[in-house]
Amino acid sequence: MKTTDVPRYTPDWLELRESADAAARSPELIEELRPRLSGPPLVVHDLGCGTGSMGRWLAPRLSGPQLWILHDRDPDLLDRAALRMPRAAGDGSRIAIATARGDLARLTASTLDGASLVTASALLDVLTAEEVDGIAAACAAAQCPALLALSVVGRVEITPADPLDAEIGEAFNAHQRRGSLVGPDAMAVAAETFARYGATVRTHASPWTLGAEQAALTAEWLRGWVGAAVEHRPELAGRAEAYLRRRLAIAATGALRVVVHHRDLLALPASRTMGAAA
Repeated sequence: MKTTDVPRYTPDWLELRESADAAARSPELIEELRPRLSGPPLVVHDLGCGTGSMGRWLAPRLSGPQLWILHDRDPDLLDRAALRMPRAAGDGSRIAIATARGDLARLTASTLDGASLVTASALLDVLTAEEVDGIAAACAAAQCPALLALSVVGRVEITPADPLDAEIGEAFNAHQRRGSLVGPDAMAVAAETFARYGATVRTHASPWTLGAEQAALTAEWLRGWVGAAVEHRPELAGRAEAYLRRRLAIAATGALRVVVHHRDLLALPASRTMGAAA
């Protein structure tokens, strides 16, 4: 499956999840990254940028002038991201924005020439192993660190429990692996791949913790989670419909708690000429 076949994500869904994403991402990995950033200016390539939530989260946490190059195949999302990116870094330095529309499968070292960092959010699990390899190879050739956030790991905890939780979860994970996508195996695949190219790899837990204050996101996530499970196993449809009604009813009262487990990955190249740290 090529990146161009990955389903489009609606701006409404990306907006709804942004605060949960921001709360989940690992600031610890940024501290490990800082000494390995070259610049100024920092040149950051944001892959599959969507509406730009990764840039809005990360750019203010970095210091010094920055150039963010936003990559996405959807021109509407690129326009939204460019318009909403912050224009000042954490120390008030200027942030410039550029956009690049295209297929991530064509990412090469020349694309990343002069890059200080490659970053992405919620991307790895919708790629193939071949595409993950392409990103790792390009980063290694360009001697560029990668900070890749919020990859699902195939584990969900829902309180109170329901007898159908595990079966829905298994069907969803199988759906995530459809075709040749890495799905919930993304962390293991990416860690092994970047290490094979000589990178030092660090990972950190970055779970969504959803409760009463995130009821709208919880409801939308439930619909997508159950819908994907049924798409993979149509015979679940009747039981899944009743399950979804039960879960949405509890969520509406604010009594449902969901933990969707993710991990963030930092890959530091084997060596690079040190520049000014952010």
